[in-house]
Amino acid sequence: MNLLVASRNKHKLEEIRAIFNMPDVVLVGANEIAGLPEVVEDGSTFHANAVKKAVTLAMFSHMWTIADDSGLDVDALGGAPGVYSARYAGEPADYAANNAKLLKEMEGITLRSARFWCVIALSSPSGRAQIVEGKCEGKIINELRGREGFGFDPLFVPEGHEQTFAEMQASLKNTISHRAAALRQAKEKWSFVLAGSGNDWPRIAPNQRSKQH
Repeated sequence: MNLLVASRNKHKLEEIRAIFNMPDVVLVGANEIAGLPEVVEDGSTFHANAVKKAVTLAMFSHMWTIADDSGLDVDALGGAPGVYSARYAGEPADYAANNAKLLKEMEGITLRSARFWCVIALSSPSGRAQIVEGKCEGKIINELRGREGFGFDPLFVPEGHEQTFAEMQASLKNTISHRAAALRQAKEKWSFVLAGSGNDWPRIAPNQRSKQH
């Protein structure tokens, strides 16, 4: 099965391809198909944005489509930057500017707990979608560390570790991250549909269902 990934972010695509490796499933990036529309991520939750992206591109492309929406939730900032993580410092999206703003907002604050969230939606070509989610608890440090990863990775140290995501080898990050947790659920819950070639979700037993929209 060809599975469309509703993202043009090369870093995100690399992570998804490294983690979501299933036999007979070929992941196709949104930048590999001409004419796909840009989806405005104007939802107030990660769930809303993930579902909107997956459903919009699935119905347009007539392909099963997976979409991820993720971001950083900082306790001291009341959950910010949240759904605005990618453009925290404004348009256009700029990782360095986002990190600089977060460092400034956290100056003098001792409460450093935070978590990354990832919500993944899978939509059939007809526009029916299901979702799974994952999170990674950790803390925000007061200086940039590391050159790997992307986004807020140089400022986030996951719980139980001393390195930031940006200091870790990708092989380690891809076992403990929020995206890894969500993609593991996706493989477990959706393998039965991804192994087929149907145009819609089949009738399934209640214990096989994930959250559906």
